[in-house]
Amino acid sequence: MAVRYRKELDTISPYVPGKPIDDVKRELGLDHVIKLASNENPFGFSSSVKEAVMKALDNVNLYPDGNATLLKAKIAAKYGVTPEMVLPTCGSDEMVDLIAKTFIDPGSQVVMAEVTFPRYFSTSKMMGAELKIVPMNNMAFDLEGFKRVITPETRLVWLCNPNNPTGTFFTRDQLIDLLEHISPETLVVYDEAYYEFATHPEYPKDSLDFLKKYKNMLVMKTLSKAYGIAGLRIGFTIGDATLLGLINRIRNPFNVTLITQAAAMAALDDDEFLIKIIENNHAGKHYLYEEFEKMGIEFVKTEANHIAFSAGKDATAVFNGLLKEGVIIRPIGGENYKTWLRVSIGTMEENQEFIRALKKVLA
Repeated sequence: MAVRYRKELDTISPYVPGKPIDDVKRELGLDHVIKLASNENPFGFSSSVKEAVMKALDNVNLYPDGNATLLKAKIAAKYGVTPEMVLPTCGSDEMVDLIAKTFIDPGSQVVMAEVTFPRYFSTSKMMGAELKIVPMNNMAFDLEGFKRVITPETRLVWLCNPNNPTGTFFTRDQLIDLLEHISPETLVVYDEAYYEFATHPEYPKDSLDFLKKYKNMLVMKTLSKAYGIAGLRIGFTIGDATLLGLINRIRNPFNVTLITQAAAMAALDDDEFLIKIIENNHAGKHYLYEEFEKMGIEFVKTEANHIAFSAGKDATAVFNGLLKEGVIIRPIGGENYKTWLRVSIGTMEENQEFIRALKKVLA
C-alpha cells in the first residue's frame, strides 16, 4: 500500500533550474562553458558584500536575528516605508510559497499570465487553486484579458513586471487601470525582481507609492539579480503590515541567515556598483538586439536582464546544440512557444560568444 499524498502534486512538475556549468563540462567533456540561463549577474557583486560576509562568519555559531531587525530598517530607510511594511525572505521563491499558503484555499480563483515565473503556477496549484491563465499578447501581459477573467471572488492575482521570461513590461497607467478594476478583497502580488534594469519612461518606477491607496497590493523585490547575490538567497516584500503579519505567522523563524542579512545590508548601500550593472546590461542588450536583427531573428525588446527570442526551429534542439558549444541558455517552454528561448545578458565577451555559437548552431 502506497503512502498517501496531496493529489494536487499530480499536476505539478518539479522546477528545473538552469543547467549548472560543472554538469555541462562533465557531461560533454568541455573545458570552457558560459551560463546565460538563470538571469544571474555576470559582473559579480559589490566588494563590500564580501567584507560583510567575512565579518559575519565570526558569529555563525549563533542563530540569526529571526526578525531581521537591522535589515528591515535598512530596507525601510532606502525605500521610504516603515519597518513593519517589510518582510525579508529566503529569496522571492520563499515569499511566493508563503503567499500561496497564507491566502489560497482549495477552489480559490487565482489569475496569472500564460508565460511568467513558473513558481506562481506550482505553488497556487499545490494549494488547490482554480487557475485562470491569461494568454499572452505578443509575449506581453494582456491586462485587458486579466480584467475579463478577474471577478470580485478572485482571491489572488500574480503580476510580474518586467516579466520573466519574456522581459516585457506594462506601463504605470496600465497598472493603475488594473488595480482600479480589482476588488480590495483580492490580493495583488506585484513582483518586480527586474525593477532595477527597467529604463522605459512609462515603466512604474513609483510602484511603492501605490501601496498608500491599494492596501491589497504586495510588492516583491530581490537582491538576486541586479545586486548579484543570488547564491545567498534574499528577497523582500513591501506592503500593508496587516497582510505581512498574516504571512509572518507561518514564516520559518530563521529563514534569512546571519550571513545573508549582513551581505544584503552591504549590497543595498553600494549605489555605485548598481549603476555600473545597469549600464553594462543596457549595452549588452543593445548589442544582442543588433546581432539578432542582422541574423533575421525574431526577438522581444526587454526591460530586464534577459531576452526572449525565436530560433525559428525547435528550441530544445537549439538548446542542445548550444550546450555542445559550451553555452547554456534555456527554452521558454509551453505548447505555443516551441521555437522560443531565453538568454540572459552576460558580459560583452559572453554575449559575443553566445552569438558566435548561435550562428554556428543555426547554420
